[in-house]
Amino acid sequence: MPYFLGMDGGGTRTAAALADERGRVLAQAEAGPSNPHKVGFEAAQRELLRAARRALRQARLRPRALDAVCVGLAGADRPSVHRRLLAWLRQSIPARFHLLTSDAAIALEAAIGDSPGIIVISGTGSIAYGRNENGRALRSGGWGALFDDTGSGYDLGRKAIASALRAFDGRGPHTRLDAKICRALGLRDVTDVLLRPLAPREIAALFPLVLEAAREGDSVARELCEQSGQQLAELALALVRRFGWRRRAVPIACAGGVFQASLSVRRSFARHLGSGAPRARIVLLRKPAVQGALALVRALAADRLEIQNS
Repeated sequence: MPYFLGMDGGGTRTAAALADERGRVLAQAEAGPSNPHKVGFEAAQRELLRAARRALRQARLRPRALDAVCVGLAGADRPSVHRRLLAWLRQSIPARFHLLTSDAAIALEAAIGDSPGIIVISGTGSIAYGRNENGRALRSGGWGALFDDTGSGYDLGRKAIASALRAFDGRGPHTRLDAKICRALGLRDVTDVLLRPLAPREIAALFPLVLEAAREGDSVARELCEQSGQQLAELALALVRRFGWRRRAVPIACAGGVFQASLSVRRSFARHLGSGAPRARIVLLRKPAVQGALALVRALAADRLEIQNS
């Protein structure tokens, strides 16, 4: 019986799911982050292999039992990354067929199947990814914490720290965020943040504090949520324009921790999206992106077998 492995590798964790030819999920496993641009290639490969082996053990399958493997990985759409990791994947996780694509591509598949559409992801980072009826794929954003990632959890966390520092200087109002940030990071006052280097994912982990403060009525936190929704809508609208979809009822899916956790961000996103894509249909991703990897890998195996048998 053919077995298929789908994997979703991001900046926070790696998820793996193993299914049979009927689509029954036999095993699910997790490992650490596997975004090569954030943890390095060696660490990314180690976590991908760890997740794959855990799924195989859970399903009680030998390592060479897989028919096809699909990995959706942050940054995999960059040619140099793709070449290097695909070669490693073929060598390290034996299977008849291998597919390496971006984490956004598998999330889009999980959200809307193989239909034309767009997905906007706001987690540690942010990106929009779209595909038209001819299979042409485009992206917007996703250029990393230093230069981009607007509207993301990292962006919200960074802006929260910045607002607290401005308040300390007297350049802005004191808000609920000041004390929340100090408690979360164990700081005496917010200026001590300079003595404690923070990784992007640690800064991103502060975004729930912004959402909490917004729910408590904090005006600065509410404005940050409004900005986040607007910036995420801008990612989607860039693709709407490039695809020529302004007047189409195209599905636009939302995924990631920020969208899932914040109604105010979703409302801001919908409002700003409506100005440039009034007929767009907003869809909230409600199943794991790794399910999209499984769907893609089963389709890949079916297509390859059909070609071979024709």
